Amino acid sequence: MEQLDTGRSGPARDPQAFFSPSLAGRTRASDLELDGGTVAYWCYEPVSTTPATRTVLVIHGFRGDHHGLLRVVDMLPEMRVIVPDLPGFGSSDAFVRDEHTVERYGKFIAEFMAALGLGPDTVLLGHSFGSIITSHFAAANPGAVTPLVLINPIATPALEGPKGIMTKLAVFYYRLSARLPRPLGLAILRNRLIVRVMSETMAKTRDKQLRGFVHAQHDAYFSAFADRNSLLESFEASVSSHVAEVASRLELPVLLIAGEKDEIATLPAQHKLLERLPDAQLVVIPGVGHLIHYETPEPAAAAIRTFLEEHPA
Repeated sequence: MEQLDTGRSGPARDPQAFFSPSLAGRTRASDLELDGGTVAYWCYEPVSTTPATRTVLVIHGFRGDHHGLLRVVDMLPEMRVIVPDLPGFGSSDAFVRDEHTVERYGKFIAEFMAALGLGPDTVLLGHSFGSIITSHFAAANPGAVTPLVLINPIATPALEGPKGIMTKLAVFYYRLSARLPRPLGLAILRNRLIVRVMSETMAKTRDKQLRGFVHAQHDAYFSAFADRNSLLESFEASVSSHVAEVASRLELPVLLIAGEKDEIATLPAQHKLLERLPDAQLVVIPGVGHLIHYETPEPAAAAIRTFLEEHPA
């Protein structure tokens, strides 16, 4: 296990100060039709191509979209990074005929990769709920990608242990919101106070400017979901599965990037997950919780870069 410094810069004055000037020039927005629905995705081209340049497919977490991993993408200017909005989130349609399960999202990855011609040298990266989706996909499709990077991986069952009661309350919250009259249900799901409480709980930084940036990101993008039913299905999928279920079947190299203060994907659980993986390493970033992608993108990107140098295409 490797422990990294956060490498955090000083406070920023506006949201754009959290991104490099080159990011906009790297960005290309696109969409495609998959199984009757529109999938929106963003491609971030490398500033310059080098022997180390890889294509990285990024799968975001629950209630997120492509914006969430942008700070990590920005710190990898030599990589070609592709980030879709998962079906049901951001600008992508929900699945037309299927439930939003971990297995269905895995099928989406396969379809998306085929549509873009992404081969087995593709690096697959998942954050939080995305770690569940990507790990299950890699276990079910050996040789489809290599390697696998998991940020804040969900390593234990959410419905068990000390956090089980809170998770069950959250399940009730999403089920109730789905059953209430539509205007009331949406008002509860998109309530700014509830979103802010969530954001305040997960943010660990003491930097006021950075903390404000995190809250603004959640305010702007956390409520961009297609409908209440797909949101409920996705949430139930997120708390019904975990990475450890398939750990022994992950024969490819795996990088775990964990937050020292993560209360959702706890550090002891990461160490246990590491022991179950055939070929893996764990990097712990101090002083951060479940928001590595917002609060400490520099050390996360540095860990990814080193890992890919050790596991070239």
